[in-house]
Amino acid sequence: MSDELPDWVVSEIQTVRFRSSKTLDGTGYILELYEEDGKADVQLDEPVEDGRHIVTMDLAGGVRADALEKGALYSFTFEQHKAPLSKKAARYLQTERGVDMGAIYRFDLSALKLIDAEAGEYDDDDDL
Repeated sequence: MSDELPDWVVSEIQTVRFRSSKTLDGTGYILELYEEDGKADVQLDEPVEDGRHIVTMDLAGGVRADALEKGALYSFTFEQHKAPLSKKAARYLQTERGVDMGAIYRFDLSALKLIDAEAGEYDDDDDL
């Protein structure tokens, strides 16, 4: 079995249209920062809609990667965008690749606050 996806699957994934979005709040940790790409890998305490706890978020809303700390506990506000895949693509991914994926998700980090772990409260002076 080839590791490459058929062109029609690649094309569908690359051209998805995000049809729904919702604003979510959660707490968690920054695992990795990608300053050049404006992205961060985040481990959330509660899973997102598809069950994952670790997601890559686009930094938006004036969030600066150079002001963030990996491993620190944050409160996040982010937009979850969802684009469903066709039944044909979802079936191909399930039967040929063993991947249960009916939609593509994108996450945009819009705001966060560093949580003061000792006080158990938010520290308003640490808005980023």
